[in-house]
Amino acid sequence: MKRIYTLPICLLCLVLAVQGADTTRYTLQQCRELALMKGISTRSQEEAALAARYNREAALAAMFPRVTANGSYFWNSRNAHLLSNSTAFSFGTATVNADGTSSFTWSDQSSLGQLSKDVKGTFMERPIETFEANAGQRIADAYQMLYDKLTLDLTHVVVAQVGVTQPLYTGGRLTQLYKIAKATEQITSIESEAKKEQTLYAVDEAYWRVVSVAQKKQLAEQYYRLLCQLEQDVTAAVQEGVATQSDLLKVTTKRGEAEVKKLQAENGLTLSHMALAQVCGLPLNTVFALDESGLAETSLPVDTDAIAGAVANRSELRILEQTEKIAKSNAMLMAAGLQPNIVATAGYIYTNPNVDNGFSSQWDGKGFFSAGVVVNVPIVHADDILRYKAARHAANAVSLKTEETRELLTLQTTQANQKLAEAEQKIVLARLTQNNALEVLRMAQESYAEGLITASELMQAQTAWLASATDLVDAQVEAKTTEAQLRKYLGNLE
Repeated sequence: MKRIYTLPICLLCLVLAVQGADTTRYTLQQCRELALMKGISTRSQEEAALAARYNREAALAAMFPRVTANGSYFWNSRNAHLLSNSTAFSFGTATVNADGTSSFTWSDQSSLGQLSKDVKGTFMERPIETFEANAGQRIADAYQMLYDKLTLDLTHVVVAQVGVTQPLYTGGRLTQLYKIAKATEQITSIESEAKKEQTLYAVDEAYWRVVSVAQKKQLAEQYYRLLCQLEQDVTAAVQEGVATQSDLLKVTTKRGEAEVKKLQAENGLTLSHMALAQVCGLPLNTVFALDESGLAETSLPVDTDAIAGAVANRSELRILEQTEKIAKSNAMLMAAGLQPNIVATAGYIYTNPNVDNGFSSQWDGKGFFSAGVVVNVPIVHADDILRYKAARHAANAVSLKTEETRELLTLQTTQANQKLAEAEQKIVLARLTQNNALEVLRMAQESYAEGLITASELMQAQTAWLASATDLVDAQVEAKTTEAQLRKYLGNLE
């Protein structure tokens, strides 16, 4: 026993001492912190949280007055004339010509026209014609002056307006939009916490997987060294004629299998280290050692009351509860479309040309204030009614999904709790089996040294010891991962 165990232990201590000089030892908490720095404090999550917050603030701001300013400019190739360029009266027709001159033509039915016919050929013909021409021109000039005054200069048109809009009653639409934005912000926060828990759980799994493979590697190396020593002993026995070549062949074959297992354990440890480094955000080729002191420590299972309280705080259930709030608010939002909307408006308007004093293109005009209330009352909106019914049934579906999820999460947590209790029992049985296997190995080694058993029987004891030691490592790691899973379900993984 001293010859078999002392040398491996010394070699193991030497290897650990050499490795400790070049590698960094990480605890589970340090690995968690590294993973959180890499996985949780990401720019995308921060941006998502900011977007949700600003959406909530925007929904709240929609309830307050909205101030807008509008301005417009138009250029027109022609002006607007309120009078036509030719207007017929009962006594004649006034015309504004295209060249800017004006003329007036007396009607034959007018008194002056009849008088002109009656005095034709008399000495009054000339004075009447002169009077007719002068009076017609005066009427034409007056019409042209009125025509020009009623011509709007629309070459350059400027309109400016500043207004305030305040919703007075929208059927609860703005309130429900704010509730939806607030619930969406809560979902974003819960998802961030859930991702943090998932990251911590992934670190725990990868951490204890490395610990498991590292211990199995040590067992494989120790088992290999036992077989190497046995091979040397059997070789010496063959040379002395107290063992057969067949015995040596069996030991050599077993030693080859152990060497393959040792190589597989080394490769597995390398891959496990890379997986843990990836989760922690370290380079894949990082060389580090882990603190295995907590492998044998596990928490006891919890009671039913703790499970019930923990399920209520599960991120999956909290997200569904917020989703249910959104669905109910969406139904109320659809119902708001069936209610009146009342909006108050006020504004100041300035135009050029302005109508403050006739039609003027000068910038000396004054704008005017306006205020009013707009009321919209839906009467027949069949599509809104159907949308409201659809949203109400969607909210009921989410409510039923929430209840179903609550039951499933309770079952899931209870199973993890029971699995942890089973893992604790497995550790007890595995440790007892390992102690028995170790005692059997010690007795087999003594018996082989005295020549009472064959090398094959000793190898069976060695194999049984390796199996029991491996089962103990598996049981301990299973307990740690199950504990991490239960803590994740209970919300106290940190």
